Amino acid sequence: MPIIVLAGLLCLLPIAPVHAESTAGNRALRLWEQLDTRKLKLHSKAALVADRFGNTLYERHADEAMPIASVTKLMTAMVILDRKLPMDELITITKEDRDLRRMTGSRLGPGARLTRGELLTLALMSSENRAAAALARTYPGGTENFVRVMNAKAKLMGMSDTHFRDPAGLDAGNVASARDLGRMVFAAMRYPAIQEATTRSHLDVRPLAKRGPLRYVNTNRLLRSDDWEIQISKTGYINEAGRCLVMHTEFDGTPTVVVLLNSFGKLTPFGDANRVRKWIEKGVDQHRRKSAKTDLAAAS
Repeated sequence: MPIIVLAGLLCLLPIAPVHAESTAGNRALRLWEQLDTRKLKLHSKAALVADRFGNTLYERHADEAMPIASVTKLMTAMVILDRKLPMDELITITKEDRDLRRMTGSRLGPGARLTRGELLTLALMSSENRAAAALARTYPGGTENFVRVMNAKAKLMGMSDTHFRDPAGLDAGNVASARDLGRMVFAAMRYPAIQEATTRSHLDVRPLAKRGPLRYVNTNRLLRSDDWEIQISKTGYINEAGRCLVMHTEFDGTPTVVVLLNSFGKLTPFGDANRVRKWIEKGVDQHRRKSAKTDLAAAS
C-alpha cells in the first residue's frame, strides 16, 4: 500500500480504545433509539444528525449528492494544512483571485497582503472567497492541482458522492451528500486550526499597510448562543445550493455532527439546528424520567 494512502487511513482510525468506543457507542445508540423522528420537523431539503460512533439519529435524503457551496472550504483547509505550508508566509491577492463566475464582492482587492494563516481563517470563519482562491493558487502546482488533491482526499475518506471543481464553493459542480459531509466534519475535527478558525467570533486584519484594520465576523450566528457547544462550524450559500450549515457539536456529551443542506430562508438552517437540539434534549429528558420512574417502581 502506498505510504500516502496508509498515512491517510491511519489518520481516520479511532483515538479511544475499541472496547471503550464500542461500549459508549452502544450506550448512545440505546438512548438515541428512544427519539421519535416523526416529531422532528425540518425545513432543509437534506439533513443528517449522526454521532461519532456511527449511530444515525436522523436523516433525510442523506445519500443524495447536491451542491454544497462554501462548505467546500472545510476540504480546502484540510488540503492546505496537510501540506504543512508555512502559515506566516505573506500572500498577495491578485486579479486571478476574483470571482468571475458569480461576481461576488470582496474587501480584499488586488494588492492586499495577508499571511496564509490569516487567509485560512477568513476563508473558514467568514467564508471569504478570494482568500480561498489565493490559498489554492499559491499551493504547489497551482489551483488545478489543488482541486485534484481535494478530490483525491475525498475519495480516500470514503466520500463517494462528492466532487469538487473549485476551492471556494462558487461552482455548483461542487457536490456532496449529507452523509459524506458528516464524514468530512468528523475528519476536520483532527485539525485544531480548523476548530479554532471556524468557531472564533471575529478577526481584525490589515491587508493594506497604509489603511486601518478590517474586521471580519463569523457567519454562524449560533456561536453567539450559550445553548450550543460547537467545535466546528461552516455555512454556505449559492442559489443552486440554498442555505447550508454543517457543525460538530455535542448532545448529551456525545460528539455529533449536524448537516443541513438546501434550506430556502436565510435563517432556516439555524432554526433547523435549534429544532434538532430541542428534539434531542426533550427526547433524552423524557427517556430518563421514564427510566427513573421504572427504577423507583422496581425498588419499591
